[in-house]
Amino acid sequence: MKNAAPNNAADCVRLVEEELSNHDLFYGHGTDAPGAEAQWLVISVLTAAGFEKITGETKVPEQHLASIKSLLTRRIEEKIPMAYLLNEAWFAGECFFVDERVLVPRSPLAELINNRFEPLLNNTPRTILDLCCGSGCIGLASALAFPDSEVILSDISEQALAVAQINIQRFGLGNRVSTCHSDLFESIEQSFDLILANPPYVSQSEFEQLPAEYHAEPVLGLVSDQEGLEIPMKILAQSAAHLTKKGALILETGYTWPALQQTLPGLPFMWLEFEYGGEGVCCLTAEQLHNHSALLGRKPG
Repeated sequence: MKNAAPNNAADCVRLVEEELSNHDLFYGHGTDAPGAEAQWLVISVLTAAGFEKITGETKVPEQHLASIKSLLTRRIEEKIPMAYLLNEAWFAGECFFVDERVLVPRSPLAELINNRFEPLLNNTPRTILDLCCGSGCIGLASALAFPDSEVILSDISEQALAVAQINIQRFGLGNRVSTCHSDLFESIEQSFDLILANPPYVSQSEFEQLPAEYHAEPVLGLVSDQEGLEIPMKILAQSAAHLTKKGALILETGYTWPALQQTLPGLPFMWLEFEYGGEGVCCLTAEQLHNHSALLGRKPG
């Protein structure tokens, strides 16, 4: 695209797509193909520039074309996820601020949130914990889905919580969404109707084999010891003490789920299926976690 002179937005998207397709890039941080990423880049730059209505015929001013080319060059040469270059990521139909302090939102929990967790929950959750919250997208999307809920966004990373706070302000939810700096449940005192957890669950060996784009993300948000199982196991062991009597835990473990199932064959995992892709998400009730406290290596609460 260096020497190209697109006439309009459609031409610009086509040229960006061609350039992306000519390089060895990975798509998995908000898009799944060069075409979608090209559209995202062009529309985001024009939207940020104040264009309210963008069509294929929209003229792209030279200064904005220069911005698109600059971002495209960084995407190709540095293999940075587009979400970081644009400081935005879409999750559950909402646009969140993101940067290199947090993982790029891509959890299948978005589908559950859009469906208001039906039919998993017996009651509308009034208190929700987003554990290992990163950008806060899961907890904030849940807060939007349940307008009467109170939500805590918790993370071990103070940098991640700073990003989560930006997103709290972006959605104007400071009256009922707060942050908590905590190593899992260490600083969590109350109980919740719903705990949502998308923790680190990637083994070190698996991380080393991931595409370069993943290495732009914070390792703290991805890697867990014991072949990815350490942090999910701790959450399973500690969640019951922080759930209300009829509460539930929804835990994402990604591709690590078979190993977790094999490690805890006696735990009645409910592994969820997704219409739009994703795996390794389970649901367990407070009662189930209490009843299997011996299996999880803790005393009944």
